[in-house]
Amino acid sequence: MEPRTASQSKSIMTDLVLPSETNPINNLFGGELLARMDRCASIAARRHSRRIVVTASVNHVAFNHSIPLGSVVTVEAKVSRAFSSSMEVYLDVWIEDRESGECIKANEAIYTFVAVDERGRPVKVPQLIPETDLEKERFEGALRRKQLSLVLAKKMKPSEATELKALFED
Repeated sequence: MEPRTASQSKSIMTDLVLPSETNPINNLFGGELLARMDRCASIAARRHSRRIVVTASVNHVAFNHSIPLGSVVTVEAKVSRAFSSSMEVYLDVWIEDRESGECIKANEAIYTFVAVDERGRPVKVPQLIPETDLEKERFEGALRRKQLSLVLAKKMKPSEATELKALFED
């Protein structure tokens, strides 16, 4: 199985915020944004694995800026690291300023997907080769995030979380 680059998995979705997608103060519902991110991330994971993928977890979501009615919203997703059958997908959410056209980062998230066969059983995925500095940073952080998640779920002993321990050792 040939390794793939993060750029090969890149998925971009751009859409407009409509009235039916907003809360009483005319900002995009958080759940609507989560659904958009899930769809975009699943495309990135599928592009990387070339398999059916299922959402395993939403590891992190930061709603840093509200997204007002009428905004043009762009969700960008790339696989940040591939493990055995799972892939971490990092998402950036941008809103376009109506007057200047400048894009402002509004939110970010990290999802995990698992590649499966037609019966829903996990299957192996290609490894990921990060190329840019940002991709390398996210790639390195992905192992720490996975170990933290496994420790919190009691699926890994803290003493086995070598990447996490390395953060605290001199």
